[in-house]
Amino acid sequence: MAQALSTDRPGALTAADLQGSAAKRRKERLMRALFQAMAWTSVIVTALIILSLLREAISFVASVELGSLFEIGWFPRRGLFDVRTLVVGTLLVTGIAMLVAVPLGLGAAVYLSEYARPRVRRTIKPILEILAGIPSVVLGYFALSFITPQLLTRLVSDVTYFNLAAAGVAVGILTLPLVASVAEDAMRAVPASLREAAYGLGSRKVTAVTKVVFPAAISGIVAAMVIGVSRAFGETMVVAIASGATGGSLFSLDVFKPGQTMTAAMAALGVGTDQVKGADNAFQSLFFIGTLLFVITLSLNMVGDRFVRRIREKY
Repeated sequence: MAQALSTDRPGALTAADLQGSAAKRRKERLMRALFQAMAWTSVIVTALIILSLLREAISFVASVELGSLFEIGWFPRRGLFDVRTLVVGTLLVTGIAMLVAVPLGLGAAVYLSEYARPRVRRTIKPILEILAGIPSVVLGYFALSFITPQLLTRLVSDVTYFNLAAAGVAVGILTLPLVASVAEDAMRAVPASLREAAYGLGSRKVTAVTKVVFPAAISGIVAAMVIGVSRAFGETMVVAIASGATGGSLFSLDVFKPGQTMTAAMAALGVGTDQVKGADNAFQSLFFIGTLLFVITLSLNMVGDRFVRRIREKY
């Protein structure tokens, strides 16, 4: 057909003309191959990391007695690998962090999305997001210098200087801007027509926010909380500094005493290769805890993603 057009009408474009020059096609193929190689590189690197974790973790489980995984505490250099201590400590810190980050973050998101004037929003939101740029080491020492002596000691009489509660509050402050930013974006994505319909029915501002905007943005709000939980799970330096259990920790549910989390245990045990000594399986326990943390975080993200997909509203 293109040939017929070219013969019937002189100067008409042919299929060969639309393909461009050979040099441009070679350049496009080269760039496509380059970007494809980059994509596969990330997949291969991720697979290698997972394989290295699994290999050492399987070696650890095969070489220790299962009873040592349920001892009185986590003391890897003494051959005590109580997993409960780390899992419970991580859950306690994450729970306290969410008690701080979720109410404050959602409150800030509602204000910025529904109540703040544009000028105020342009001023407050960058300031709120600056919190995300504060190094976690700084927040760890903030927990030691302010949260424990100025806040916790006034609430609890027998709180120790290093404790899980202070670490949890500091992690919550670190997670707050993440929750607020994602939730605020989700609320602002709600169509204005829903708000106008609520106002047209005589709803007040607070009713429109709680009965219309919040339910409409629930998928994004849940996603914000899932991201916050994952961030709190993976935080290392704040807990390593503020919790106080550097060498190990006894199993305890008291958040006002020193404790240990999975990430902090890995950091404490792996500070320099010459420090990973003691029991024969101390080094392999790093990979076991890393694999356990990876499985928990992956499962949490998968469950959260499935839940978000189920309740997501399309407008």
